[in-house]
Amino acid sequence: MASRSLNKVQLIGNLTRDPELRYTPTGAAVCTIGLATNRYWTTDAGEKKEETEFHRVVAWNKLAELCSQLLTKGRKVYVEGRLRTNSWTAQDGTQKTTTEVVIDDMILLDSRRPGVTPGETEPPSEVSAEPAAESAAPSVTSIAQPKTKKTTKTDEKTEDVNPDDIPF
Repeated sequence: MASRSLNKVQLIGNLTRDPELRYTPTGAAVCTIGLATNRYWTTDAGEKKEETEFHRVVAWNKLAELCSQLLTKGRKVYVEGRLRTNSWTAQDGTQKTTTEVVIDDMILLDSRRPGVTPGETEPPSEVSAEPAAESAAPSVTSIAQPKTKKTTKTDEKTEDVNPDDIPF
């Protein structure tokens, strides 16, 4: 009986660029993502150091389409998958090698919506066009904002992207 082996990668990091979604000639979706992870440590002399690693992450099929819809540059994500190394000969005759993480699971770790910068409050998605009555009652927008934020987060999960809207 052959001995067992394990090829498993788990990463938590921030996206370095927006995902790129493409399709193979057979119709399979492929999404490539750039992910940065950081490592912090203190030397024996007490000096604080930081090291950043950049990873090429690839998702296939339905997960690829989900990644292209949900992910944007700067988002914090957890990905899980396996390492795959590709080798080829370049046009100049040199041997090239790249290692990528082929993922089978992805979890968003932040709740930031696209278009909202950190520290900025989200504008309410629905505002009444009727003027507020002159009374001692609290403002309509201050009451409606928390409810609007809750509904926009649930709406974010069901948002569909039309393939005709993709520029390539």
